[in-house]
Amino acid sequence: MIQFYNSLTNKKEPFVPIVPGKVSMYVCGPTVYNYIHVGNARPAIAFDTVRRYLAYRGYEVKYVLNFTDVDDKIIRTANELGEDVGTLTNRFIDAYLEDTGALNVLPADVHPRVTDTMDEIITFIRELETQDFAYEAGGDVYFRTRKFETYGKLSQQSIEDLRAGSRVDVGEKKEDPLDFVLWKAAKPGEPAWESPWGQGRPGWHIECSAMAKKHLGETIDIHAGGHDLKFPHHENEIAQSEACNHTKFANYWLHNGFINIENEKMSKSLGNFLLVHEALKEVDAMVLRFFMLSVHYRHPINYSRELIEQAANGWDRIKESYQNVEYRLSVTAGLEEPSEAMERKLATIKTTFIEAMDDDINTANAVTVLFDLAREANIYAKADHVSKVTLEHVIALFEELTGVLGLTIKKELELLDAEIDQLIEERNTARAERNFARADEIRDLLKEQKIQLEDTAQGVRWKRL
Repeated sequence: MIQFYNSLTNKKEPFVPIVPGKVSMYVCGPTVYNYIHVGNARPAIAFDTVRRYLAYRGYEVKYVLNFTDVDDKIIRTANELGEDVGTLTNRFIDAYLEDTGALNVLPADVHPRVTDTMDEIITFIRELETQDFAYEAGGDVYFRTRKFETYGKLSQQSIEDLRAGSRVDVGEKKEDPLDFVLWKAAKPGEPAWESPWGQGRPGWHIECSAMAKKHLGETIDIHAGGHDLKFPHHENEIAQSEACNHTKFANYWLHNGFINIENEKMSKSLGNFLLVHEALKEVDAMVLRFFMLSVHYRHPINYSRELIEQAANGWDRIKESYQNVEYRLSVTAGLEEPSEAMERKLATIKTTFIEAMDDDINTANAVTVLFDLAREANIYAKADHVSKVTLEHVIALFEELTGVLGLTIKKELELLDAEIDQLIEERNTARAERNFARADEIRDLLKEQKIQLEDTAQGVRWKRL
């Protein structure tokens, strides 16, 4: 049975969905005012992998990831660039989908936007107001935090501890420093919507509660996001959702760990703010995904040139093993009967992979299993007698397990196969005609493309360096 580490209870729990066989999953998406950085890529990859694994285990997953497309940062950036908010947010939503698509992150089933959810947000706030959990002050609307008796249960903080560090900003009309804003009165020149409290726009926290309720219902199976969202964003989501709906908001809370750059916290002031679309100019997309998956999603991860290079080498080892098996399959008549010994090893590898992923999506251990598969595959591919059926099963298991992790091993290796094979055939012809200059030219051309040729008794074999 799948187990998740639930941030709400701080322990691993068996996963039991609300509706058998179905999963409702909400992930906090980006505020779209810039390109995403590698820190944003981590939850995208981590929770895409959770989604993929749930589907692999037979669940029907409805996956919702929102776009916050109205916000102080968005408005400020639009003003600085001299463009309207809608143009800015559309551009960066497209950029997000392009960058995450390159990392083989599947699009969500629903990508709701705040600006398309305004009616639901206003209705939600009105309901909180009716129940005396919300109050209007000077066109702003606030949530009465102290009225929600279990506030702090996600972040394990007491009301009194929170109150000691709270304050009221200039211009705020809160009854209590702990209260947080649900609706902001309009300021000159800002986007605004009509509401019972006058023109304005929603606060940050209410948006996700309204979008989750609209698309997944009052109680959802899984709510996920970065560790930095745990407080106050997710804490406030719980408070306003459970106050409004009188039911548990989410059964499982998943939070991914922080990412550092060369052992330092990523920040613009340190000059180490690494955007994904810049990183992908130097790092292969599958290497970046493989790197992210090499560490358990809850643990901190350090992005460095050395560790990226290690990830690239590791991913190359797995790809090369896959290619070795493909090559042996292509050149051997082989035995038709499966190899019982190798088939048992494959079954054990698959079981071990599932055990790793069942244990709170432990991709670090799952990657270790891929290396085990690569080692056994290499040994078998070099054996004197092999079974074509078993070779096919090895290839299928490579594709199955890497596919669960969102690693496109087959697609990568097929990109230039036809072109490479054609050049090799041309080289063979040149050698047969004793045109060694052309044969060497083709070898050098392939070497430039990091393709190494090996002349074997079975014919010419190639591999990627």
